[in-house]
Amino acid sequence: MKEKTLWLNQIKGLCICLVVFYHSVITFYPHLSGFQHPWSATLAKCWVYFNLYLAPFRMPVFFFISGFLIQRYIDGVSWRDSLGKRVGNILWVLVLWGVLQWQALSHITHWLAPDRDVSSSANAAYADSLGEFVQGMLTASTSLWYLYALIAYFVLCKLTSRGKSLMITGLGLLSIAINFLPTPWWGMNSVLRNVIYYALGAWYGTALMAWMMAFNVRQRWLPLGVFALLSVGLWFARTPLFLSLLSIFAIMKLFYAVSRRAPPSERSLLNVVGSNTIAIYTTHRILVEIFSLLLIGWFSAQARSPSVELAILLFYPFFSLLLCVATGMLARRLSQRLTGDIFFSPPSMATSRP
Repeated sequence: MKEKTLWLNQIKGLCICLVVFYHSVITFYPHLSGFQHPWSATLAKCWVYFNLYLAPFRMPVFFFISGFLIQRYIDGVSWRDSLGKRVGNILWVLVLWGVLQWQALSHITHWLAPDRDVSSSANAAYADSLGEFVQGMLTASTSLWYLYALIAYFVLCKLTSRGKSLMITGLGLLSIAINFLPTPWWGMNSVLRNVIYYALGAWYGTALMAWMMAFNVRQRWLPLGVFALLSVGLWFARTPLFLSLLSIFAIMKLFYAVSRRAPPSERSLLNVVGSNTIAIYTTHRILVEIFSLLLIGWFSAQARSPSVELAILLFYPFFSLLLCVATGMLARRLSQRLTGDIFFSPPSMATSRP
């Protein structure tokens, strides 16, 4: 892997870790009650709010990098040559893992929490019928909505690249409007909210990257600080666009600066994780469901030491993150060795690899 892309891959590694962290928190802490330690309720709320505050730093930079890395496919590669890799490959993983997650979560819920009511969970993974599952997948109401977005974003950016100057303004307004006029589907809201970041990477990534690299923070700290304060204020006013743009700049500037002083290695942890984002993304949701249901059941049924309870609440997200990342990378390796990587690549592409 070229050195100039290693630091981008490390950012992808950070982002997928934040995604796993997010799901680990939302599937566990909001469902707890009956605490034994006086600090437990406060700690659980802290994790929930901390998770909320991480939102601008999670998906925007993920999508910007995703768009930046496919720039050549927008104008330099024909539809025929780009559809297979940029659409067909991702569509295969989306459909396959959509079905696998649906079946896995249905059985896990039946085994570990048979009395759990998931009827209000607008997620394809909890569908009661094939029709509900298909509807959930088509409306991006799935834990795999990131893959759905990658397909939709690529097609949109390639179709409208000639009018990108006008489109980018419209997508920015859409990202703001969706916070006040949401669709009935939570996944579709996320897709519409984040398309601006992918489009910026796909259409203007090279110019923005050069600007970011040349930007002198020490000389322009005052306007940067003013923009940061305004962005935070707008975030509290349900307009996260500007804080998300700032987070993209800040994260990329930080990783670029570090890579200049300490060139990243292909064997570095974040780079290895970043090279397995799809495997970690598709597998982790099943794992966090198992972890959360087991622990919620234990919290509800077992008398426990207050100190043990507090320790679990403090360290659970890190424990879950470690196991999910390790399992995702193991799943990818097993898929490559035993099935020709059919779980993460379409059969024709998987079998063509050495």
